[in-house]
Amino acid sequence: MYYPTNIDIALETVKEVTSTNDYLSQLCKEGKAKEFYTLIAEYQTGGKGQRGNTWESERGKNLTFSIVFYPTAWEAKHQFTLSMLAALSCREALGNYIDGFSIKWPNDIYWKDQKIGGILIENELEGKYIMQSIIGIGLNVNQEAFYSDAPNPVSLKQIIGAEIDIQELMMKVVHGIIGGYRQLEANFDFTQQAISKLYRKHLYRHKGWFPYRDAQGDFMAEYQEVEADGHLILKDEQGNLRQYAFKEVEFIL
Repeated sequence: MYYPTNIDIALETVKEVTSTNDYLSQLCKEGKAKEFYTLIAEYQTGGKGQRGNTWESERGKNLTFSIVFYPTAWEAKHQFTLSMLAALSCREALGNYIDGFSIKWPNDIYWKDQKIGGILIENELEGKYIMQSIIGIGLNVNQEAFYSDAPNPVSLKQIIGAEIDIQELMMKVVHGIIGGYRQLEANFDFTQQAISKLYRKHLYRHKGWFPYRDAQGDFMAEYQEVEADGHLILKDEQGNLRQYAFKEVEFIL
């Protein structure tokens, strides 16, 4: 563990865990993780993703880490703000290497039509407030081949053809998240509006008609809006507006 001089965080690197979110959650329960405590794993045996999926990551080749926040003054209705901030920070950090990154709702990171990363946020609520938020991030960095049944994975090395310093990339992401978080603490309403605007600007498939799938079947639709609580609004070919919570609609690739 070491303490960077430019931001007040503690970094811990471990060789192997089931998942960084689970490990960090246990540290929090034991009172061993102050705000911004960041846990990096060289390998996860049971890395988690959205929809309960596992995350394929070759040992030592990718960036898998979790960071904890204690936004105890935030109401639960603002949970999606942290999700947007984390996604934007990943996109911006990756954009230092090459253009073409976007955010697939709610918080997958895409390069063109391929997935390079994902985010899993686990919040603990008390009444109407957020007591604790653990943001888990997985980015494909130096992996050169993927063997799972995931349909469209890609790594940064595959894109640019060069080895990436994983620690350097991680610090870019962490700086972005903490910087945005501190701005939210200083002026929540103004900063949240700016984050929301940027998030919508950089959404994957935010312009045009594309195929989707929900419980009723396949359909064509165009993006309309992401609401403050994270619901996605699509307009189908019949002009109907469809509202979706997480996991209720699938992007057909």
